[in-house]
Amino acid sequence: MSISVETFFLDPSAEGTLQARIQQMVAQGILAGRFRAGERLPSSRKMAQHLGVSRITVTLAYTELVADDYLTSRGRSGYFVSDNAPEPPAFPAQRFATGTVDWNRAIGQRFTPGLSLNKPADWASFRYPFIYGQADKTLFDSANWRLCALRALGMRDFGALTSDYFDGDDPQLVEFIARQTLPRRGILANTDEILVTMGAQNALWLSAQVLLNSRRRAAIEDPCYPALRNILTQSRCQLSMVPVDADGLPPEDLPDGTDVVFTTPSHQCPTTATMPLARRKALLEKAEAEDFVIVEDDYEFEMSFLKSPSPSLKSLDENGRVIYVGSFSKSLFPGLRLGYLVGPAPFIREARALRATVLRHPPGHIQRTVSYYLSLGHYDALIRRMSKAYHERRQVMEDSLRNQGLTVAGQGTYGGSSVWLRAPEGVDTTALAERLRKDSVLVEPGSPFFAGDVPPVNYLRLAYSSIPAARIPEGIRLIGDTIRYS
Repeated sequence: MSISVETFFLDPSAEGTLQARIQQMVAQGILAGRFRAGERLPSSRKMAQHLGVSRITVTLAYTELVADDYLTSRGRSGYFVSDNAPEPPAFPAQRFATGTVDWNRAIGQRFTPGLSLNKPADWASFRYPFIYGQADKTLFDSANWRLCALRALGMRDFGALTSDYFDGDDPQLVEFIARQTLPRRGILANTDEILVTMGAQNALWLSAQVLLNSRRRAAIEDPCYPALRNILTQSRCQLSMVPVDADGLPPEDLPDGTDVVFTTPSHQCPTTATMPLARRKALLEKAEAEDFVIVEDDYEFEMSFLKSPSPSLKSLDENGRVIYVGSFSKSLFPGLRLGYLVGPAPFIREARALRATVLRHPPGHIQRTVSYYLSLGHYDALIRRMSKAYHERRQVMEDSLRNQGLTVAGQGTYGGSSVWLRAPEGVDTTALAERLRKDSVLVEPGSPFFAGDVPPVNYLRLAYSSIPAARIPEGIRLIGDTIRYS
């Protein structure tokens, strides 16, 4: 029996290449039971004419489906659904019944609200996306990343690709972090003092879980990374918010009885303030005198295009009191979700055991791909390219903000990818952000970064990591006009 070509339609909302979408269309038909074993598919010529694509695209899609045993080729007779193709379930799909469970009672712990920052999935469709932490495809080295990923798929790395490390990591990646990445921050660490994580946020969560309980007190910066505040709130520890100033976290304002301090000394989030060397030493001295531990989030240290980066807090630590958090997700792309923890072996051992109970280890293929990308020099080349572009964009943004009379409330000493603005009193930046969307401008209101029930509403973060320099002046003008006439 032949399957009519009229039954095939490409989903306009589907993503991927035409070849991939055709493969998905056929595979879904087989998995849904609409196409049965032994049925003949339309010829590549007919399918191409029907879908309005090239014949070679259809042929390549059919060939991939043959390789995956969804289809079989019978010479000149054409393509047929394979006898070995996955079969649809023998029972009809059932909708889950709702309404019989009292979820207010059934839920033992609540984790909402989660992240308070709103990053629209369609941010790239905006003409002026002053949005933080997204990858710029004009800067990313996709060709070499693809080559590294293919190399990691080869038989030589079959073990790294397929092995269950249980609670371990790719030794090649850990070795590179220990011998190349950390020394650049003045840190020397053994391999048993390093743990690969699913990004910096996962590293912060592991740290909180290992170091805190309901009887211990954590101190965090205010304003700070909202996800960290959520993590610590969920840990049920006693939590103190310490307001930052132009130099970051003031050690003298830490409350008595603090057990763990979470800080971003090199690039305070979100104000971008840099903690001076004297204050870093004072913080370490206070930690030793009062017996607390410090978790240092060293995000964006690579983006130091204005000056060389300041020494990491961990590099000044002589007593093993600093847990260091690093990430490749900020410098490569956020979807990578790969970071690392560095700390004394007893701490890393516990964090490793906890990670193993939750996700065992980050995927081996991702770890090996990143290892190749780092070791072959592609990462350093990417950082140089990004730093040059960010430096140009930063200069354009500062000039544009000055021309519009807008106030920079926080300005990083060493670089970074964003600026922290203070709008005039009476301006609600959440409402401002909604109005700016109509002009294809995306900005991040600052209130989610602050603790308390009544946070300041006139701050906002503007990032330049994902917007070309040529578009920045017009985007800033639209922001300035909207503020003035709102």
